[in-house]
Amino acid sequence: MIKQLLPSLALTIVLTLLLGLAYPFAVTGAAQALFPRQAHGSLIEKDGRVIGSELIAQGFAKPEYFHPRPSATTAPDPADPAKTIPTPYNAANSGGSNAAPTSKAYVESVRTLVEQVEAENPESARNGPVPVDMVTASGSGLDPDISPEAAEFQVPRVAKARGVSEEALRALVTDRTRPRTFGILGEATVNVLALNLALDARFPVRR
Repeated sequence: MIKQLLPSLALTIVLTLLLGLAYPFAVTGAAQALFPRQAHGSLIEKDGRVIGSELIAQGFAKPEYFHPRPSATTAPDPADPAKTIPTPYNAANSGGSNAAPTSKAYVESVRTLVEQVEAENPESARNGPVPVDMVTASGSGLDPDISPEAAEFQVPRVAKARGVSEEALRALVTDRTRPRTFGILGEATVNVLALNLALDARFPVRR
């Protein structure tokens, strides 16, 4: 019995040290050395203060800002911890609605969002359909990016609220658009928080 247990115990200790300690420390150290900003969460600072991350969406509702994708995140109901309530952009509880496209409640919620987005962007709504990512949440519920089409759809509203030309805003959106990785992977995206920070810096709201 002892002869069988000792090799198993020794192997367990060795693998624990290698895979449970040495490997995580090595990977963490390499990440800190090679990609320090990403390793710390791709944090965004303004005036020396952390205001968010490039990886986590934040809610923007004012007309002078570009709006992110809808969020389907939830949190425990304070009145009944066994239940959950909608808490958009809750970074502590990433997740989607898991609703099927055939769900009547889901279809109705998308229809409501379409009407809301059209009401907020009447000029763009007259010229074309609402981009799908403006009325559907991502699987995480915290997608920090929108498509260039979704940003373009919001340009007239933001330009009017800021008192700037649409051409100037389109140039800013183009400047902040990240192309496909290696030109073939994924889709072009616009980080909403980074875009809104650039927006405030270049075209501050006139009070």
